[in-house]
Amino acid sequence: MSVKPRVVVLGGGFAALESVFLMRMRMRDQVDLTLVSDSDSFVFRPNTIYIPFGADPQSLLVDLERPLRRRDVVFERGSVAEVDPDLRRVSLADGRQLLYDKLVIATGAATAAGEVSGLTEHAATVWTAHEMLGVRERFERIRDRARAGERPRVLFLIPPNNKCAGPLYEIVMMLETWLRREHVRDNVEITWSTVEKSFIQAFGPRLHELVTDEFAERGIDGHTAEVVTQVLPGEARYADGTTRGFDDLIAFPPYVSAVRYEALPSDERGFLITDAATRQVNGHPDIYAPGDAGDFPVKQAFLAFLQADTVAEHIGAEVTGHAFEAPFDPVSMCVMEMFDKATFAQVPLELTGDPQSPVRVRPGADGAYKVGTSPLWRLGKKMLGFSVPMRFHAGEPFHAGMAWQMMDVGLKGMAGVLAD
Repeated sequence: MSVKPRVVVLGGGFAALESVFLMRMRMRDQVDLTLVSDSDSFVFRPNTIYIPFGADPQSLLVDLERPLRRRDVVFERGSVAEVDPDLRRVSLADGRQLLYDKLVIATGAATAAGEVSGLTEHAATVWTAHEMLGVRERFERIRDRARAGERPRVLFLIPPNNKCAGPLYEIVMMLETWLRREHVRDNVEITWSTVEKSFIQAFGPRLHELVTDEFAERGIDGHTAEVVTQVLPGEARYADGTTRGFDDLIAFPPYVSAVRYEALPSDERGFLITDAATRQVNGHPDIYAPGDAGDFPVKQAFLAFLQADTVAEHIGAEVTGHAFEAPFDPVSMCVMEMFDKATFAQVPLELTGDPQSPVRVRPGADGAYKVGTSPLWRLGKKMLGFSVPMRFHAGEPFHAGMAWQMMDVGLKGMAGVLAD
């Protein structure tokens, strides 16, 4: 490495910002830090679920230039074209080149609606803020049709290869609550169809039972293990020959890597193959892939934070000569919004090696596997929606320092009372 190691971080999302700000916190001026992003703003993606119900997309943005400058992180605006691990070089689309001693690839995931025939043409999809505005248009049309005495049919769809179905579960619950508040719920048919073998499959039986009960209480017709193969006007077709009709289709498309790195090992969907404990890319110990760019099967913000923390601590240990003591421990925490209440889940996960069910709840984790539902958990959701952008705006990591310790105490206190 250089006398003062050059660490380049690719990406502008949760894993990228958490890792770069934590490295600066831990190593101070012992490293040169550069962040490359194709956007000058961070988007707090978990709160895009509120856009269909009137939230302003601009309220979810955090400008990157000021906090990066405050932490003496060089900001390069641009798209990644290539990584050459032999030359330790990143090439950008405009021809610029950056040399590195350590490289953190956190360019995240994208969606590929085109993998399901007809999905692009006939569905409103959820992923970007722009797409969520399209969902808002659908919901307003559904409400207006219901007010006019029609009975619109809304189908929510999770196709194969989606890596994080949770946000669509939130949106279907929120829609049901919103329609009740708009006094048109009885005129709208809501159906849920997912490829998962159980509801929110990755997070285990307690979440499945909770969603089953919520769907029954809310009059949502839920179905699992349905493999969609084609979407036609007003009809979804499945691998077993069955069909489902709809007037409006809301879908969360399959996931792929946002950037393909031809010189690095990846799976068939472009996700970089990594060491589970350190997030180092296989065969390339100076390259890391935290968050959605890597091959951990569940793509979720809190897990991205944990992976980014591991990467920052591993690089810090190598730079400072300290022992590495922070391997990635996949314990997910999330709050699922429903508008009238919310659900908190803390789920210790482990890899299974089975491509059909790649993760499961850790056996024997009963005490750490917590699920609870209450209107008070909406406060927890609001706390996260406020604190993460605030920390990044200040150039601070979210999952470290006094602010996180206080939030952690608060969440654990709420969980002790409202979850079991």
